[in-house]
Amino acid sequence: MAEILAENLSGKAVMGTDGAELGMLYNITMDIDSGRLVNLVVEPDEHVTDVEFDYDDQGRILVPVNRVQAVKDHMIIDR
Repeated sequence: MAEILAENLSGKAVMGTDGAELGMLYNITMDIDSGRLVNLVVEPDEHVTDVEFDYDDQGRILVPVNRVQAVKDHMIIDR
């Protein structure tokens, strides 16, 4: 995948490969020791109730970065 600046991802819509809108990108977590990106932190849309991903303490969806398929107008994740 080509390099993309994190500032260009903030607030980007996140959609599954099944076409379902999940929400908006809130943040990205990383492993401090390795520097590798770990999760997309997604603020879920109101209608999102059934996802196979974990949630953080604030109810945001944690999507492993290895599930990202494409980044264009939306971030597309493998579901």
